[in-house]
Formats: sequence, C-alpha cells, structure tokens
Amino acid sequence: MSKICSLKEAIARIVKNGDSVAMEGFTHLIPYAAGHEVIRQQKRNLTLIRMTPDLIYDQLIGAGCVKKMIFSWGGNPGVGSLHRFRDAVENGWPQPLEIQEHSHADMASTYDAGAANLPFAVLRGHIGSDLPLYNPQIKWITCPFTDEKLAVMPALNPDVTIIHAQQADQQGNVFLWGIVGVQKQAVLAAEKVIITVEEIVVKLNPPPNGIVLPHWVIDAVCKVPGGAFPSYTQGYYERNNRFYQQWDPIARDRERFNQWIHDYVMAVENFADYKAQLEKDLIPGDTK
Repeated sequence: MSKICSLKEAIARIVKNGDSVAMEGFTHLIPYAAGHEVIRQQKRNLTLIRMTPDLIYDQLIGAGCVKKMIFSWGGNPGVGSLHRFRDAVENGWPQPLEIQEHSHADMASTYDAGAANLPFAVLRGHIGSDLPLYNPQIKWITCPFTDEKLAVMPALNPDVTIIHAQQADQQGNVFLWGIVGVQKQAVLAAEKVIITVEEIVVKLNPPPNGIVLPHWVIDAVCKVPGGAFPSYTQGYYERNNRFYQQWDPIARDRERFNQWIHDYVMAVENFADYKAQLEKDLIPGDTK
C-alpha cells in the first residue's frame, strides 16, 4: 500500500483529538504546512512536543488546539516571545495550557530513549539545577557501578511525529539533510509518522551518513512544496525573516491573531494557497 497521500488525508486519518504530537524541526525543515492542516481540521486537546517551539506552535495554541506543551525552549527566533503561548499560560486564553519544561539535553535524551525502546533516559545535567523543582517527572537514581547520583526522565514516545524533509521516493523512503535536530529520533520514537516533503523523486542519492528514514517507520508521505515556509529548507528556499518580524504584533493582539488565522489558514484550501497569499501580502521590509 502506497505511503504517499495528501496532507489533508494524512492529518484526518492519523492525528486524533487528545493525541501527543511532536512536530520537530531545528532552524529549518519546520513543518508549518502540517501545523496549518491540524488547525484547519480543528484537532483538539493535543499535547504538543518539541524541543524548540516557535511560530507554528504559537499558532496552534492560539487556535485552541492544545491542552499541554512539552518543550525545552520557546520563542520567536531573533525577535522575542511567543505571545499566544504566554497568553495561554498567564491568562488561560483561549484555554488553559499545561507546560512541562525540560533542558535541551534531557529532552534530546528522552527522544533517544524512546527511539531505542528504553523506559527512561539518564544524564548528569540536572545536578544543581532548579528544573527538577518544576518538572516532577525528573527523578534520581544511584549508578550501580559508581554510586553516582544521576537524573532520569521517562522516554518520549509521541502518538504522532510530524516532520518536513527534502525528498522521498515512490516507496516512501525519506531523505533529509542540512541542520537537523532530533527529527530522526522523534520519528523512531513515535507510534505513527507523517512526513511532508518538497518533492517525490525516482531515486534518492544520499551521501555517506546522510539521514534516510526507511518507509517501514513512516505511515504517510505528503508532497507539499514550500511546506516549511516561512522557515527554510536547505537546497530549496531561504528563510523569510520578514514574517518572523511581522508575526510579533499580530500575535500580541487576540483579535488581530484570530483574523490572521481566519484569513490565512481557515479561509484557504491548502498550504499552497496560504503561501501565495502571504507572500503577496507581506509588508516590504528588511529581509536580512
């Protein structure tokens, strides 16, 4: 059975209300198109997981899709806060948001543990930190070999992981390159996997040590050119810095945010229509 399908079909079939969903991406390959389809289909009560949530999680939270977020950093890169995220935590709008905060090191380790089918991750990083006071899932063990005190955290095993990548072949094998974070581990740790790609090719030609995700760990591959916009996809298009700058005043105001979601997500048929409309409407400014 072919893994290749439309993004609309993949989200409808695989993402369920109440699921834990990881949408990973680091600097580039951020799965904006998939996030918008989740909003468009009005999925609810999701637990979102991501090491570095940025604008797409701000949009998902403000659109009322999220009940909890598991993360290790959050912000609008190079600009400032995520205002829909803050409003949900501080004021419960549009609904209360539970947060579970990690360090980068421990969250990466919990993905590793999930990918390896281990029950927990181990690290030294929380010694002397206040984070265990705020995250009750951080526990302590004594090493049976050295008697050293070590921190442990439960493995992360998302119900669904969604990532963006450059290429897939007809069999559903996926190739991604450039700066990567924990995409591979998040995929291998998940129960179900959706991957959007820039193009479907006849044959993948990865270099040695290139990241290839085999078709048997993937449930759906969706061709969505530009699917990481306004972040970038190495080898295909650059980051649109203007949007990140212009998101800040949009996200600060609830009414303006709601209007933006209506105009650019709910009122368009798909991500291609959104991208074309947004590129036309972006206010000229600094693109450096």
